[in-house]
Amino acid sequence: MRTIRWGIIGCGDVTEVKSGPALQKARNSNLVAVMRRTGELAKDYARRHGVPRWYDDADALIHDPEVDAVYVATLPSSHKEYALRSAQADKPVYVEKPMALNSAECQEMIQACRTADVPLFVAYYRRALLRFLKIKELVESHAIGQVRFVKLTLYQPISLKLDSQALPWRVVPEIAGGGLFVDLASHMLDLLDYILGPIRLVQGFASNQAHRYAAEDIVSGTFVFESGVHGVGTWCFTAFDKVDLTEIIGSEGKVSYSTFDAKPIALTTSEGVTKFSFDYPPHIQQPLIQMVVDELNGMGTCPSTGETAARTTWVMGQMMKG
Repeated sequence: MRTIRWGIIGCGDVTEVKSGPALQKARNSNLVAVMRRTGELAKDYARRHGVPRWYDDADALIHDPEVDAVYVATLPSSHKEYALRSAQADKPVYVEKPMALNSAECQEMIQACRTADVPLFVAYYRRALLRFLKIKELVESHAIGQVRFVKLTLYQPISLKLDSQALPWRVVPEIAGGGLFVDLASHMLDLLDYILGPIRLVQGFASNQAHRYAAEDIVSGTFVFESGVHGVGTWCFTAFDKVDLTEIIGSEGKVSYSTFDAKPIALTTSEGVTKFSFDYPPHIQQPLIQMVVDELNGMGTCPSTGETAARTTWVMGQMMKG
């Protein structure tokens, strides 16, 4: 069993706890190089995390013969660029979510990796967490009967520090692909793709109600899965309170859960309410990274790929058209 040697392009905040240490702690995995455009920051990251090499040039990391696979952890606006460069160097790619700025970019990435015959993975890590695997198990075991529809609700007050001279990147469409809807709803919709299968029809409306930044701050949408299950969702980022709730309603019950916190999963049937609690791992991407490493070693299959992630980007793009 070989050790997969990783290089990170963009060793920023997401890599400090969620993913960087996971690349070091996963079985048959090691982090050997990091890159950031500001060399001193890359050097500091390497020193603090015990990484042997650092770069301030992405191509140098990509073409490092000691790097077997590349993790692209930059802002979404550069995901496509670095994924294509990695594919051209015959290196497997693991890309942060959302996968790219739009559906067209996703397809370019998929095609480049297909042409190079290298795998493309995307960091929708909830697909590998026990909490969400339990939800999938409940649905697939027909604990709620036949699934009829799903309802997604996410709203919260304005929580970002908004400085017109330096807006947070998550609300700058040319960097993020949209606003907080793209950043957060992507996890919710990707999970439903995993649990219920692909969505085939989508309609939606996106608006800016509070006018605090250019990106949308509210999105509502309706959709239909290939299975015939219906769905409806509302995401608002200028509301008075904070709610994070997804309900999967079936012919004999429902499953209710939060996507972004550790509240218990609730299974409601005619027999009452049963709750299931799960703790998150210290490095939340480690279970998915382990699946990536295992697949690269010919053992098992990672459930979060370019193809699955591109579907979520397409759904969000359809919702934001209105």
